[in-house]
Amino acid sequence: MPSPLAQPRALAPARRRLAAVSVGVAAAVVVAGCSSSSPKSDSSGSSSAAYTLTASTPAPVGDIDAVTWSVYSEPTTMDYAYGFDYPDNQVIANVCESLLRWNADLTYSPGLAEKVTHPNPTTWVYDLRAGVTFHDGTPLTAKDAVASMQRHLDPDVGSYWTSAYTNVKEIAATGPLQVTVTLTQPDAGFNDYMAAAPGVIESAATLEKLGADYGTSKGGVNCTGPFSFVSWTQGQSIVLKRFDNYWDKDLRAKAGTFTFVFLSDPSARINAFESGEVDGGWTLPATAYERLKSSAKGKLYFGLDSSVTVAIVTNLKGALGSVKARQALAYALDVPGVIKAGEYGVGIPAGSILPDSLWKAYAPDQAADIIAGQPKYTKDLAKAKALAQEAGIAGKEITIITANLGVTQEVVTQALAQAARDIGLTVKLNTLSPEKYSQAYSDESLRAGSDLLPGGWYTSTSDPVDVLLSLTKGNYSNYAGWEDAGFEAAFQAGLTAEDPATQRAEFVKAEKIVMEQLPWIPVYQTLTNVFLGSRITGVDVSVNYLYYPWAAKIGKAG
Repeated sequence: MPSPLAQPRALAPARRRLAAVSVGVAAAVVVAGCSSSSPKSDSSGSSSAAYTLTASTPAPVGDIDAVTWSVYSEPTTMDYAYGFDYPDNQVIANVCESLLRWNADLTYSPGLAEKVTHPNPTTWVYDLRAGVTFHDGTPLTAKDAVASMQRHLDPDVGSYWTSAYTNVKEIAATGPLQVTVTLTQPDAGFNDYMAAAPGVIESAATLEKLGADYGTSKGGVNCTGPFSFVSWTQGQSIVLKRFDNYWDKDLRAKAGTFTFVFLSDPSARINAFESGEVDGGWTLPATAYERLKSSAKGKLYFGLDSSVTVAIVTNLKGALGSVKARQALAYALDVPGVIKAGEYGVGIPAGSILPDSLWKAYAPDQAADIIAGQPKYTKDLAKAKALAQEAGIAGKEITIITANLGVTQEVVTQALAQAARDIGLTVKLNTLSPEKYSQAYSDESLRAGSDLLPGGWYTSTSDPVDVLLSLTKGNYSNYAGWEDAGFEAAFQAGLTAEDPATQRAEFVKAEKIVMEQLPWIPVYQTLTNVFLGSRITGVDVSVNYLYYPWAAKIGKAG
């Protein structure tokens, strides 16, 4: 069986996101332009970005008849088994619910499962809420949960989330409202996935009735969320309506209808905000930040994200085969310049392949020490050149995969190229079409002859497992075949440990080894962004919108 990230589930959203915020922007940007005047400070006093982090927007004063929301591209599906991209999940999250909830601060709380117990290292028991109904009025039962979860193990379904169920031996109804999952071995990450798409529960009868039409514009879905599915007009919109019998009275939808319109052209999206035709949207292009921050029609917000832009080393037999060569490249990279030119100052230098937000949610009492304890690679060209000389890489060539995706991709690529040249390497760019660039993450032939693949990496849980697993021996996403015995031992010890303190210590140890050896070179952490028109308010500003019914909180602004 493929290892847990055999399908680029965690990668795809971040990769698409990087494309989405940049498409349609002329990209005549060079690295020399990255080092202009210092950007403004954020709310924490950092000098790395012109933004203020916002946890939530003001509470609404009442209900609103209708909200129109823009999505940067049409969802490919509403089937939770295939939903792992931003357009898909931001819609699904408001209609379908998981056993657990991923909160705005990236912690977890009960969802459709009101109680979770873990009686032994290989058993998880989920007690479902009584009185929950699907949108067709039928009651939620353990049979529905079993059918929904087992789809991820069915090869005929081909779920994109099969990885979350790698260590699952059995899923059984052990009571009318109880489901027991038995694992083949302890798995520290399994329960966390129950707050995301792998934990979504759909009506067993609906799954059987709709078959291949489930989650499509023809069949729709029948879940338990605060909104129910009304229609999907391909190429135009998806319409949801408030579900009046929703079980969670505290999260009753404040909008009577919620319409998602598909606007792939960045300029058209921004113009729709300015005209009032559209009320809001996630994931705006960086080139529009200044315009939206000064808009009289609404407000642009920035909040927690779980993505890190990284330069993935794809070849350990070439110039970047030695640790010192990779460290030299990291020390030569102008990260603040990349953030300023590529993200218009909105970003955080990455001290890890895992975002700070994850550590703060995963280990709140230890996060500051964990983040501070990672190796630091702030720009130091003298150190970079000394390491490059020790590595003996002068005059060698590296190839960087890139694509014409816009200013962000261009800036990251050119910054890496300049850093490589500064340490004595020659650089070749392999520019792929946007489609082939996306395919390069799953098609080995498109990575052949390359040394670096820059892009975003997104984590779907608040657990290091989701990313660290990508670098384990033999993992599909471990493109260069990097191996380290210490990393493997620490990761496996963390994965199977029952004691949370041991789990954390081992995962931190594994992450530190990654940061010392740099099979991935972290560049910067991104931020979630959302624009709210002046009519609406109430949403939390967090990447949890991918799995939490965020639209239910939006209502009339005061």
